[in-house]
Amino acid sequence: MTDRLDADLSHESVCEFEEDAVLPIQEERLKDAIEAMVASCSDEKTINHVGAALIPSKTEIINILGILQDLLFPGFFGRQELSPATVAYHLGEEMIKLYEMLSAQISRSIRHECRRMDSLCVRCVQKGWEEALLFIEKLPALRGLLARDVKAHYDGDPASKSLDEIVFCYPGLYAIFVYRVAHELFIRNIPLMPRIMTEHAHSLTGIDIHPGATIGTDFFIDHGTGVVVGETTTIGNRVRIYQGVTLGALSVPRGSEGGNALRGRKRHPTIEDDVTIYAQATILGGEAVIGARSVIGGNVWLTSSVAPDTTVLIETPRHVFREDRNRVVSSEGPDEV
Repeated sequence: MTDRLDADLSHESVCEFEEDAVLPIQEERLKDAIEAMVASCSDEKTINHVGAALIPSKTEIINILGILQDLLFPGFFGRQELSPATVAYHLGEEMIKLYEMLSAQISRSIRHECRRMDSLCVRCVQKGWEEALLFIEKLPALRGLLARDVKAHYDGDPASKSLDEIVFCYPGLYAIFVYRVAHELFIRNIPLMPRIMTEHAHSLTGIDIHPGATIGTDFFIDHGTGVVVGETTTIGNRVRIYQGVTLGALSVPRGSEGGNALRGRKRHPTIEDDVTIYAQATILGGEAVIGARSVIGGNVWLTSSVAPDTTVLIETPRHVFREDRNRVVSSEGPDEV
């Protein structure tokens, strides 16, 4: 067997590769490709960030979220073995690190926006320091809000075994945590950073909450995948929503000015207190108001308002069960096909 294999190999064609035979041609093509790419940076129809102010670092902003998660839920993430004797040192160390990183990224965001708008950038570094301090001063209040969100998840989901499980595991809570952080920066008119934060959470959880949305206390998102909450959405207190819910805007008119004409206007619905919205429901438009204590059933499509204390359902679909190619048995009895 071995002799036969050796004989077969002896008849194989010898590799004719020559080390640098085609290298000059490759180098020339590579050079041409580089020159074409450099030339494309001068084309106004393409997108680049050459010769502009230093932009915020997405990596650093995601690291900031990690520090904030540790600060807002101390003992769960990062250094987990905290005691009353060490918590002050740990939180102080983390908050100083947060201040340095946050002020630098806020300054970059402001400077980038000034250059983008062709405005005079004045004291952007000092403004970064001040905005970072203002944000850090809000952390105790944010901890209180998030504690209520955790409790809302526990009360709304019988499958949850503990508050710890919700903090560690629930994607809905993570998306809400990132939203609440980003919203504080958004209302201070810090550019770019809030969207970088919420889109990071979106990529991890499948839950898309715009940082401009206004959301009350005790907010609960169950399962969460596919949830969309638009920029001008207003959500009251103790609202529960399930997977696939869209709180969105009506279609933007076609044309380059379609979106511009709607910027700054109320485009997304208002959800009042104690509303429950079940899976795959879609509510669109800035004029749609869902009254307090209403229940919106699964797969419902709404573009108009609903009075308080209303239940909205779609009619139960008629099921058809096929037994064979010649008979159909429906929920109303057998019919011939």
